[in-house]
Amino acid sequence: MKEILAKDVEKKLNQLTVLDVREVAEVAEGKIPNALHIPLGLIEFRMNELDKNVEYTVVCRSGGRSSQAVRFLENQGFKVQNMTGGMLAWEGPTE
Repeated sequence: MKEILAKDVEKKLNQLTVLDVREVAEVAEGKIPNALHIPLGLIEFRMNELDKNVEYTVVCRSGGRSSQAVRFLENQGFKVQNMTGGMLAWEGPTE
């Protein structure tokens, strides 16, 4: 599984497409600017909203759910990487 550190996501944010797989209540507390939000439980049903030509950086609270999403999406042919440490490791801006 391909992984990226939160500090590297912050540095490259304008070049990355972030996919947040946390629950609605968690995202309401703040998310990475411009991140696409699809809760983990809905990934299977909403993956048609994703583009297989785009690499997604997947994030959750601590890295566990995002790693599940990365494994699932990889198996469906998507290009994905997991942000290690999740939002607990994020020190950048939120919206």
